[in-house]
Amino acid sequence: MIIETIALNGYRNYDSLELKFSPKLNVFLGENAQGKTNLLESIYVLSLARSHRTNNEKEMIGWQKDFARIEGKIKRLNGPLDLTMIISTKGKKTKVNGLEQSKLSHYVGHLNVILFAPEDLFLVKGAPQNRRKFLDMEIGQINPQYLHNLSIYQNVLKQRNQYLKKLAFSSNKDLIYLDVLSEQLAKAGSFVLYHRLKFVMKLENWANEIHQRITYQKESLKISYKSQLDVTEDMSEEALFEALMKALKESTEKDLKHLTTSVGVHRDDLHFYVNERNVQNFGSQGQQRTTALSVKLAEIELINEEIGEYPILLLDDVLSELDDERQVHLMEFIENKLQTFLTTTSLTHLNNKLSITPEIFNISEGTIEGDGE
Repeated sequence: MIIETIALNGYRNYDSLELKFSPKLNVFLGENAQGKTNLLESIYVLSLARSHRTNNEKEMIGWQKDFARIEGKIKRLNGPLDLTMIISTKGKKTKVNGLEQSKLSHYVGHLNVILFAPEDLFLVKGAPQNRRKFLDMEIGQINPQYLHNLSIYQNVLKQRNQYLKKLAFSSNKDLIYLDVLSEQLAKAGSFVLYHRLKFVMKLENWANEIHQRITYQKESLKISYKSQLDVTEDMSEEALFEALMKALKESTEKDLKHLTTSVGVHRDDLHFYVNERNVQNFGSQGQQRTTALSVKLAEIELINEEIGEYPILLLDDVLSELDDERQVHLMEFIENKLQTFLTTTSLTHLNNKLSITPEIFNISEGTIEGDGE
């Protein structure tokens, strides 16, 4: 798939803009704080209906503007698509080929993107919630029902925690409603857990192959899904439901004491092992970065395997964070394979690393010069 054109109105520092892109490599070149990442972000938002930089959607609306609009013309194997995202103070509105979508889960998945930013290099070493977010965003792109069930899980989890607090100040410890919430949580949670386990299994296969290639067969990579439950990747959704129900029942006393839900997919994590050694705790910074790079590149192959075409790759100033060897591996991997958008302050990192000529867009204070203008 490729983005042929994008049009922005009232989006951050772009009052009005329309660009035509190369189907291969597009470079957004300019100094910091000029609008490179804003433009890259608009592609991400067009795909996933949310920003990777902020949870405050009002920040994406331009100064003294009532709304921001992003429109993209997409070319996929099964035909062209027109996508529209409108962000206002009242919320978000999405359209596919001019038809408004009633739910975001109906919209997400029409345009698949993989973002690789400097913070992704800390995927291995960072906090568990970063790895859970990584799983949720990537699985959600290829399985809209995953996002739907994740949303249900998060809402029920909030209700359950609120009810636990309510019980703490009640003389009547009525646990019937708590059991109802636990069942609802286990139902949505078992769906989420089932698809996470399947995703991690496939991701590991690709990531290990890529990691071995990058390290010249010196290192192997394993990815393990860490749950508080005794689960395996071959368990059915029904078996996972039963395991979650049992764990929630057994943790009732603890949950009432601490006023929060102590077990569930909201507390799970990923562990990475290089040559059987936990790279999060014992790996060098180089091994951690190579692992992160392997995982991000594996995402690309996994999505292609799942949907039958490559996603779009967004590289947000990540080359400057990689050494020359990892830069070469990255650029060789993407060349002539998928449409890529790259932000950078200098073309130095691309010198002698490409056999194709990139489309370059020079960006300064929200204005753009380039062949695609």
